[in-house]
Amino acid sequence: MATEGLHENETLASLKNEAESLKGKLEEERAKLHDVELHQVAERVEALGQFVMKTRRTLKGHGNKVLCMDWCKDKRRIVSSSQDGKVIVWDSFTTNKEHAVTMPCTWVMACAYAPSGCAIACGGLDNKCSVYPLTFDKNENMAAKKKSVAMHTNYLSACSFTNSDMQILTASGDGTCALWDVESGQLLQSFHGHGADVLCLDLAPSETGNTFVSGVVCCLQVITITP
Repeated sequence: MATEGLHENETLASLKNEAESLKGKLEEERAKLHDVELHQVAERVEALGQFVMKTRRTLKGHGNKVLCMDWCKDKRRIVSSSQDGKVIVWDSFTTNKEHAVTMPCTWVMACAYAPSGCAIACGGLDNKCSVYPLTFDKNENMAAKKKSVAMHTNYLSACSFTNSDMQILTASGDGTCALWDVESGQLLQSFHGHGADVLCLDLAPSETGNTFVSGVVCCLQVITITP
């Protein structure tokens, strides 16, 4: 605050009081822009009846914690990744394993099915996002066709194809999200501003596929991908 023109009877205490008053008014104005409090929303939520869940299939094959899963668009096949370092493609109707690949590291924290159902992506503590094409030959060596698409400076926590097999979004413990070209491995856009490890991401269900949400500790960020 400017000190010019102060009267002699104005003391430091009065200036502090004025500053506190202005601070209080500022907080009141900010409060007007705040969203509703969680406890207020909870008071208006109707009680839900007990959910009755029934196990339809159990897919057995991983040797440790399953860290991520994703459905194929055909609503039949599932890809899963695990702390055991394995990525498995399942037929959820028969519970059979269609493909399996062992990653070079344990803690495969992310996996995703391509929209076409012809490829999967995965990664974890190797700091990479690798894409594997899928074929009808279940005995084919998938590792031989691996393509490293994305490279972060810390672990890969999540990945998701956009509405095309040609682009993929990744989230990482380095505090960034990134959009990559699958064919060339080129970084198309990098999204900064997270204050900590980015732990998850999800694309909005739209035709354009240009909006996603990312999550860090105590915070979500909604981000739009620009052309």
